[in-house]
Amino acid sequence: MIIALAATAYLFKVFGLVVLGSRQLPKVFDRCLGLIPAALLAALVAKDTFSIGQSLVIDARVAGFVVAIIAAWRRAPLIVVVVLAAGATALVRAI
Repeated sequence: MIIALAATAYLFKVFGLVVLGSRQLPKVFDRCLGLIPAALLAALVAKDTFSIGQSLVIDARVAGFVVAIIAAWRRAPLIVVVVLAAGATALVRAI
C-alpha cells in the first residue's frame, strides 16, 4: 500500500510537470504540494494506530501515539520520540 501511494504521489507530481510545463505555480499550491508526503504518512500512522482490519481499536498503541505527539510537540529529536513512544506502548502493554 505504501509503494502504491508513493507511486501515485510521484505520478501526480510528474503529471503536473507535464501539464504545466515551464509555468510557475502560485506560491500557495507550491507549499501545499510540499506537504502531501507528510499528510500521507500521517494518515497511514493514524490508520494503523486506531484500527485493526475493519474495526476501530483503542489499545496500548494509542498511549505511544500520544507520547510521540507530545515529544514531537516539545521538539525532541526523532530517535527520542520513537524510543519514548515505544517505551510508553510497552509499559501500557505490560500493565
